[in-house]
Amino acid sequence: MLLELSTSLKMMLGLTIYELFKLGKSTMKLYQAIPICDRNEPLVSIPGDRFALVQPHPYQALGAPYGNQSPFYLREEVLKALLQAQASLQHQYPGWCMQIFDAFRPVAVQRFMVDHTFLEQVQARGWQMNAITPAQRDEVMAEVVQFWAMPSDDPATPPPHSTGAALDVTLIDASGSVVDMGSPIDEVSPRSHPDHFAAGTTSAEQAFHAHRTLLNQAMKSAGFRRHPNEWWHFSLGDQLWAWLRRQETGSDKFLAHYGRASVDLWVQ
Repeated sequence: MLLELSTSLKMMLGLTIYELFKLGKSTMKLYQAIPICDRNEPLVSIPGDRFALVQPHPYQALGAPYGNQSPFYLREEVLKALLQAQASLQHQYPGWCMQIFDAFRPVAVQRFMVDHTFLEQVQARGWQMNAITPAQRDEVMAEVVQFWAMPSDDPATPPPHSTGAALDVTLIDASGSVVDMGSPIDEVSPRSHPDHFAAGTTSAEQAFHAHRTLLNQAMKSAGFRRHPNEWWHFSLGDQLWAWLRRQETGSDKFLAHYGRASVDLWVQ
């Protein structure tokens, strides 16, 4: 059923959720106005002997249409930076490592996951897809787009993960356990915001914030920048990264180094 989610929704409503939302509102985000000067670096495999990879991959398990492509690929220079980030982490915490939840994501997969998340949020509210009103649709999608980029086919506005310059990551401690960040990756809720636990008063809340801070410091030391709404999402060289760097520095010199990754960049 999930494998045919986008198709079934289109049959039910005549359009995908993304297309329906576009009819009422612009889905373009501020960072998508950043110019792209693609370096055409290859996509390279994230080495499973250096990082922990989430297996089975959660989106593939849902039936997301990857075809023969793998979610565990990044642009060449982005992977080099990720290795630097992990080295920084391990200098401070020997035996720890990074766990990669997701990296490269084809636009078709992005579309599948936006539709899937939309349907999950509708069902969580106790609503029926075949009876949803335009106001309810907009309410749900406004929440979804805080965490999911729209699956744009326009080369000028690629979803970050489709560039091979963004990844979702968490930490593994020296015992091999996943570090508790206070919320799971992809949770559509305020708990996903990076500083949600910053003012926490319990020892657990303080630990969650400390773990998120540690991850951010390690990634930032290698040049990555964190998504404003997601503790787990980091970019290096895509439009979101360039926009965040412009906000930090007040300079418009930062451009995106990577656009949507094409098949000819794939290195097996």
